[in-house]
Amino acid sequence: TTAVRRWVREAGGVMPSHLLRPLSGRYLGPVERVMIQSNAAVGMSVRASAAVLGRSPSTVSRELLRGRRLNGIDAAGGQRYQPYNAVMAQARAERRGLRPQAGKLSLRPELRRYVQKQLNKKWSPEQISKSLVVEFPSEELMRVSHETIYHSIYLQTRGSLKKELVVKLRTGRTLRKSHRGDDRNSRGVKRIPGMVNIAERPAEVDDRAVPGHWEGDLIVGTVNGSQIGTLVERTTRYCMLVHLPGTRSADVMAEALIATMKTLPAELAKTLTWDQGIEMAKHATVSMATDMEIYFCDPHSPWQRGSNENTNGLLRQYFPKGTDLSVHSKEHLEFVARELNGRPRKTLGWKSPAQAFSELLLGVQQTGVATTP
Repeated sequence: TTAVRRWVREAGGVMPSHLLRPLSGRYLGPVERVMIQSNAAVGMSVRASAAVLGRSPSTVSRELLRGRRLNGIDAAGGQRYQPYNAVMAQARAERRGLRPQAGKLSLRPELRRYVQKQLNKKWSPEQISKSLVVEFPSEELMRVSHETIYHSIYLQTRGSLKKELVVKLRTGRTLRKSHRGDDRNSRGVKRIPGMVNIAERPAEVDDRAVPGHWEGDLIVGTVNGSQIGTLVERTTRYCMLVHLPGTRSADVMAEALIATMKTLPAELAKTLTWDQGIEMAKHATVSMATDMEIYFCDPHSPWQRGSNENTNGLLRQYFPKGTDLSVHSKEHLEFVARELNGRPRKTLGWKSPAQAFSELLLGVQQTGVATTP
């Protein structure tokens, strides 16, 4: 366009082709900035200009504010600005995009010394940030947010604060702890509503003396596109596999778990302990249908389902990582479970899980009570 050619002349020559497009679709590019300048010159509104560009009005509005340049004070004492200049705005954007950039504390020694002094006195970054406003009310350069202080401490490549200052923080952490909302777990995944933590699980579950308590999880296939549910009884290590060929949605998971658990007598289906996977979002439905209490492990704590984790490792002999698990039929899963349950186990005195579980079932049939064989 004419505007682009004029801009190239103003820039002093031929514009390389790679500069005529943004580095990412998230950011405005040179041509878009020229269009913003042209639209503003003919009096086009911000919303109309944004519609032409296919951008948000707030994006165009911020760009116009960033790209203007102070041009003195008018008679009424107000600030005058030159019109938006695309060349200057693009150059400024490219400078801002250069990495690595020096942090504020690296560039302002006096500010850095103040922050270090207060950290040595065990002040929190937020206390330091607020005290700067009180102690230096008229000095705009003596300002820093508590987030910038945290970044300067934890991101050592910025080189602005000494590494030993980490221990001055109240937490003493060497890594920053994420502050997500209470409805998200440590991986940023939305928490399962109404879940009961493993800490509230009955004490009888821990010593494995009372049967009927299960651990569960998923083993997943290539690129997390397929899955099999795994269930292990804590006392006998008896394993059941849940067929989930198409999806791990909460509805499908609940239906499959209910069908599997209803094959057991109530005396052998007391509790279930699961990871905090979103596939268990309908745990209340499962609990109501099976009369089982369901508990959830802490994040990143696989040892809280130790029997299940061990069994999942054994199952990888049949279902290797990186393979498509949806190809396995329900009948094949039953075959694998039978074979695994038929192996003698040292922890069971060289009985197999199938033998130990059969003894439990026999005891329930004879006495109505599940007792350890």
